[in-house]
Amino acid sequence: MIKSNKPQLCIHGHFYQPPREDPFTGEYRIEPTANPFPNWNARITDECYAPNAQAGNFGRISFNIGGTLAKWMDDEAHATYERIVDTAQQHHRRYGVSNGIAQSVHHTILPLARGRDKRCQIRWGIASYLHRFGNRPEGIWLPEMAVDYETLEAVAETGLWFVILSDEQVRGDLVHGAGPYKVRLARDRFITVFVRDRGLSNHISFNMPSAEHAHTWMNDVMRGRKPGSLTLVATDGETFGHHHRQGVNVLKEITLPTDWDVYEITTLGRYLRQHPPMAEIEVVENTAWSCGHHLGRWATGCSCTPGCNYWKGGLRRALDNLARDIDTLYAEVLRRRDLAPWALRDNYINVLLGRVDEHRFLADHHLGHLSTMAQQRILSLLEAQVYRQRMFVSCSFFFEDLERIEPRYAIANAVKAMALVSYATGDDLTRAFRRDLSVTVSPSTGRTGAQILEEILAQANFGESPLGGDMQLTRPEISTPDQVEEFSAEISAPSEVESEEESGDPEVSE
Repeated sequence: MIKSNKPQLCIHGHFYQPPREDPFTGEYRIEPTANPFPNWNARITDECYAPNAQAGNFGRISFNIGGTLAKWMDDEAHATYERIVDTAQQHHRRYGVSNGIAQSVHHTILPLARGRDKRCQIRWGIASYLHRFGNRPEGIWLPEMAVDYETLEAVAETGLWFVILSDEQVRGDLVHGAGPYKVRLARDRFITVFVRDRGLSNHISFNMPSAEHAHTWMNDVMRGRKPGSLTLVATDGETFGHHHRQGVNVLKEITLPTDWDVYEITTLGRYLRQHPPMAEIEVVENTAWSCGHHLGRWATGCSCTPGCNYWKGGLRRALDNLARDIDTLYAEVLRRRDLAPWALRDNYINVLLGRVDEHRFLADHHLGHLSTMAQQRILSLLEAQVYRQRMFVSCSFFFEDLERIEPRYAIANAVKAMALVSYATGDDLTRAFRRDLSVTVSPSTGRTGAQILEEILAQANFGESPLGGDMQLTRPEISTPDQVEEFSAEISAPSEVESEEESGDPEVSE
């Protein structure tokens, strides 16, 4: 490839919507605020995803699509989904590198997650991208750009090459614009970082020009920048069409420069092939693009959201404790078969993506000889792990009040996970979870998380969805002691499968 003598511009769109399925029914709930559409996924597809796909914009930008959004789009807006996939595959065939990158599946704030959960989210994100686009991604989007060195180590372990950060999240001389730069990791390894221009990205996000002036404005921005250097704009993909109605046309105008324009368009993978990282920078740990308080927005509460939001620390503690209890029971059951519990969980993404059915999955992991009941209980524990991952979706902590739908969604997923664990092992985890939630208080109503839990449990018992709409929930029956003893004896037989390395994680019993 011949390097250009013009400055290069890359637009990266982070396309994501949180999971909107009712955890008890699997159905997408009705959201009246999205009228005239049934939910916000459908409305934003009409305003943003579909028109950008029709305009060919997905073929000229760098992008990531969150796994929960990709799944919904595949099911409910398949024509748009296919157009995006086809466009990305054309880019790959033309340039030999993808313009899409992966995203950790459940938009978990990775620095706040345990090491094995970091790895699970990243591996599930890679598998989701490979399944949908047919090629392995070279980079990954870190949710909210939240970063620490342990997260970067987990990314590097999977063989991915690069991440995107914002200029306030790094230290060093950014003389090379967006980079790419090297960040030193343990054992003399490096990972590549592209650095977005925060000021320019925010200008497009909040002060977008009109489509008529987009070309002139971008030429004014890029004029005088070093030939061959990269400028990176990274922002929510929904900026283009949903947040700003002119955004689809603005994006089209910016990404179709003529020979007379002073800049050229590229994508991150293409640029990295031509410009390997040279300069080294450092990362400012526990930072994110939407919180300047060491991730306080998702951990303890901070001034990024108005009012008293210390309920966030209580909710996270309750969810962390519940996750530990769920993991302990899950690991105990799997280790009786001398199986590697976390490798099995990582591989379960193939079932979630429909690449293999549950029975084939168990057979492939030397569990096909177990009774139907024993197999179903192992599958219940694996399914509980899915809902336990969903408890930590970032939006559950993003806003100002415990009474919002997002924290309730986290608690509802916890209820589903506890029910599945109860079915599989006979252990009822609700008492400890209720105790932990009792110190979490809504600033607007004074109600505790324990009261919200009771409400969700009661509504589940009455067959009414705690997230809106009808629900057909049959609460799993707690196994009798005899059934649990029979199940434990059956799965305790030795296995020839080797146990996995814990990669430095503390034991589950901690």
